[in-house]
Amino acid sequence: MKIIVWLWNPWTEYSKTRHNVGFIFLDFLKEKLNFEDFKDSKFKAVVSEWVLNWEKLILLKPMTYMNLSWESVANAINFYKLDCKNDIIVIFDDISMDFWKIRFRDKWSAGWHNWIKSLIEKLWTEEFKRIKVWVWFDPKYDVSDWVLSKFSKQESEELSNYILEECYSLFLEKINI
Repeated sequence: MKIIVWLWNPWTEYSKTRHNVGFIFLDFLKEKLNFEDFKDSKFKAVVSEWVLNWEKLILLKPMTYMNLSWESVANAINFYKLDCKNDIIVIFDDISMDFWKIRFRDKWSAGWHNWIKSLIEKLWTEEFKRIKVWVWFDPKYDVSDWVLSKFSKQESEELSNYILEECYSLFLEKINI
């Protein structure tokens, strides 16, 4: 079993923002692989399940404030008795990468990302798979204003036409099923 989780703000006004790029990708993944509809769970999250090569995949969408979403992840890990290093994939935004970039790592420091810092602190490990998706940073803006801003029309088109497919290919390559 694998749990795929992403950073996001679960409120409508944030739905198409840079900070929610992981959420945008996993909705794309849900549709592309025909996951079931999201349903409530006991993890302070909604979940969607799918089986690939006899292994269950769970999309976990925390329904808490962003920096408290580690609770959902920790609850699911404990309930299913999962190994962080092999069974968890976290997808999140990164302002330090150029536009179009996607990176995969088995272990990574949190960098500037407070949500990843809290996840590492609460899980007591840096060893979980991560897919970082570009949102680059325009230094004319404050960081929080930038990541909570919506994509431009051109960025949205590039996201739809290229980046989601690239992230999908990387995801399938790295999930080891």
